[in-house]
Amino acid sequence: MKKRELYSNLTCVPPVFVRIDGRNFHAVAEAWDLERPFDLRFSESMAAVCVSMLSDSGLSPDFAFTFSDEISLYFSTLPFSGRVEKIDSVAASYVASALSIETGSGIPVSFDARIIQVTPEIAVQYLIERQAEAWRNHINAWCQYALTEEGCSRREAARQLRGLPSAALHELAFSRGINLAKTPAWQRRGVLVYRKGKTIEGWNPQISEIVQTVRTTVVSDRTPPVFSSPEGRSFLNRLITEL
Repeated sequence: MKKRELYSNLTCVPPVFVRIDGRNFHAVAEAWDLERPFDLRFSESMAAVCVSMLSDSGLSPDFAFTFSDEISLYFSTLPFSGRVEKIDSVAASYVASALSIETGSGIPVSFDARIIQVTPEIAVQYLIERQAEAWRNHINAWCQYALTEEGCSRREAARQLRGLPSAALHELAFSRGINLAKTPAWQRRGVLVYRKGKTIEGWNPQISEIVQTVRTTVVSDRTPPVFSSPEGRSFLNRLITEL
């Protein structure tokens, strides 16, 4: 029967991203009564899940980028000898259970996962594209919110927004008192979770001297740089190459 397991021996090599997406989270948002267009509690819960992925899951991704109900995990080394089915299933199930604990969910939640093969250079472009998607999601969410506040159904609002260029969406929001450039950074740019070294001083009684040591902590950055900017590209290059 082992031979009948489809793709069980399919493997990948690092570096890779594992992108994890929520399934049917429109219904989950309704069941959890999330604030629209963005819910701070939910964003903080997703960031906490990313911290747990880095610290407690045993998968040990290098860093995570999250927005909405999506998480991208970067791996420079892979668990489970790179077995695709194992990585995808464990990552998705861990996120679902960790998020359920964080939110105290009374309903089941589920995620899917996929692996994206990258190089360090492609990894930078991948993150730029995902942050651009976070920006598009942010614009659409605020515009849909503005229209529903005026009495449109969510379906009608989505129909009105479909196909509108970015400039028109900005104008729609601005005409209703929403400056999309002034919304919280985590809504526009997503949240980056990564390990950061911190140098501390302490007394070493064995040598009777003050010594410096580096402690690594996991930080949740809710104001990441714009990845497509020169500063953002430089930051991502350092983050990836210094792992």
